[in-house]
Amino acid sequence: MNEPSASTGQPPTGRILVIDDDRTVAEVVAGYLTRAGHHVDHAADGHQGLALARAHRPDLLVLDLMLPGIDGLEVLGRLRASGDAADLPVVMLTARGDEADRILGLELGADDYVTKPFSPRELVLRVQSVLRRSRAGAAPAAPAGPLVSGDVTLDPRARRAHRADQELALTTREFDLLSFLLRHPGTVFSRQELMQRVWGWEFGDLSTVTVHVRRLREKIEHDPAAPALISTVWGVGYRYDPVAGAGEEQK
Repeated sequence: MNEPSASTGQPPTGRILVIDDDRTVAEVVAGYLTRAGHHVDHAADGHQGLALARAHRPDLLVLDLMLPGIDGLEVLGRLRASGDAADLPVVMLTARGDEADRILGLELGADDYVTKPFSPRELVLRVQSVLRRSRAGAAPAAPAGPLVSGDVTLDPRARRAHRADQELALTTREFDLLSFLLRHPGTVFSRQELMQRVWGWEFGDLSTVTVHVRRLREKIEHDPAAPALISTVWGVGYRYDPVAGAGEEQK
């Protein structure tokens, strides 16, 4: 796996598994990713994709939702349920009108999505963005100490988070969102602001933020139906309400 140093400013590269049954799409995607410096594996159906992901864990998965055999949602669900792939970064490929499937994919833990028809260059940029964030803990500029809010602890350098004594299985975007909220306790952010500052997107489907907030609540709130940490400020956005030690770095 190739990983440039933070000082070079070069985009990250890695091993990418593309699961797509459309040969033309797969060849185009693989070609662009290869030219960007990635090593690309390809699977034409869900069963083959699962086998490859488990045999040779990729750094990131590009997953089409419409697949023969078992579809992309089933592939994603099985990977997220397996302990060794719970945090595997995933970028979905979806049809433009499949909003319900796209939201379900985000709920299952996809980090990002690109709608068909798509620009291969945009896909490469999304892949590199997710890779960069998933590896942020290894960067020399990573914060030195963990952030604490009640029984929630997040270590930016190690890219690990805990509630009480239990480690949280967070996707790349969930980790980034929690880290951002812990660093800005008591501040209200709109979904658009969160999309810009956590995802790095200037535009996009704001339901992406909504889904990730809901998933994060399910993992850190004692009662997700009555959240005490991530509050909804109606008509504005979301606010992280700190408890003892929120947002403070341990010395």
